[in-house]
Amino acid sequence: MNRDKNMSIMGLIELNLLDRGKISSFVNYRIEYLEEMQGFISDSYKEILREKFNAYFTGAIDEGRFFGYVLKEDDKEVSFGGMVLKEIPGDINKPLYTEGEILNMYTLPEARKKGYSSAVLKALIDEAERRGVSKISLHTSKDGERLYRSFGFCEPAFPVLERGL
Repeated sequence: MNRDKNMSIMGLIELNLLDRGKISSFVNYRIEYLEEMQGFISDSYKEILREKFNAYFTGAIDEGRFFGYVLKEDDKEVSFGGMVLKEIPGDINKPLYTEGEILNMYTLPEARKKGYSSAVLKALIDEAERRGVSKISLHTSKDGERLYRSFGFCEPAFPVLERGL
């Protein structure tokens, strides 16, 4: 089986590598995720997000800066996840590193607690390893923290600080 194509995990469940044809639904579910995490988004702003996200993900997939997975249950897309890739200057061990940041891990509420997020996360990690990614990071909600820790995610070795601009 070609691992870059579709993987069947059981019965009527399919895990598919995101392609251009699935970007629109991926974007719609990203907006649902944002609304669930951050609160109400007006319809007019959702349209702006759709336009910007569609352009971003299309370009990023074409340029190899992003990949994602969509899990379908009975032909309905129910779980999603993606990874942004960035190349950074290295150090004395390696001249360049590729780092990945997981985003948009989202499962529809009615499909939760079935192991779908675990399947998507495992596929993302496996694909990152195939692409030579050296480190993966993510932001998590309290609900997702246990899942990520079960896959070996932990606090970084060095403190991470952020500053909004």
